[in-house]
Amino acid sequence: MATPPARTVLVTGCSSGIGLAVAVLLARDPQRRYLVNNAGVGLVGPLESASGPQVQRVFDTNVFGVLRLAQALLPQMKQRRSGHIVVVSSVMGLQGVVFNDVYSASKFAVEGLCESLAVQLLQFNVFVSLVEPGPVNTEFERKVLHEVEKCEFPGTDPETLRYFRQVYLPASRDVFRTFGQSPEQVAQAIAEVIGAPRPPFRTPTNPLYSPLLALRFADPRGDLGVRTFQRLLFDLGPAFHLSLALLRCLTCRCCQRRVTPV
Repeated sequence: MATPPARTVLVTGCSSGIGLAVAVLLARDPQRRYLVNNAGVGLVGPLESASGPQVQRVFDTNVFGVLRLAQALLPQMKQRRSGHIVVVSSVMGLQGVVFNDVYSASKFAVEGLCESLAVQLLQFNVFVSLVEPGPVNTEFERKVLHEVEKCEFPGTDPETLRYFRQVYLPASRDVFRTFGQSPEQVAQAIAEVIGAPRPPFRTPTNPLYSPLLALRFADPRGDLGVRTFQRLLFDLGPAFHLSLALLRCLTCRCCQRRVTPV
């Protein structure tokens, strides 16, 4: 039987984290060749303290990097009438997260860009897939959180700064402990998207996030999601942390009864 032809591969942002895990996984199969756009940078903190260059850096990498790469490769893909672009987005491209305003905005932009492109590119037999992780325990995430803990955030009023440091940061650490995936888990999800006969357009990688994302679509006005997150974070903090602790316990099976064979 004839060996299927290899396809060109390009993985961006593969020096560490998800990108490195993807590159290692795909390298095990020399016949699999793909474009996986994973490059990204984050920005966390009160919006009023974000400088123009900081915001520009996020959009240059997260949005314009995807756009420029697509512009460079689409003519060849269209000419061959074959191709698959996989973009690592985020659940923050579907649901905005407090104090992640700029990063969420960049991921919303990527979602809109890719959804618009996907419709047109199907005419050329070119697929676009968005892979949407939630929290991922990588050096990228740890570095971002470590940096913001030391930041002064000039221009931010004391009350907002207190909410960020005393409410958001502890909640963020708890969310990462509860929902955080490994880079290898996300890489496996990407590999499954690549190997699918009909690649899906969207693939959230963490099923634990599904109820939170459902809030966005349950109310067309958006009030349900916004008010629910506001109450959970600012009004029901102890209950929120307790529910995360219970969820961690349930998912690690430490609450399940041990059954001793008779």
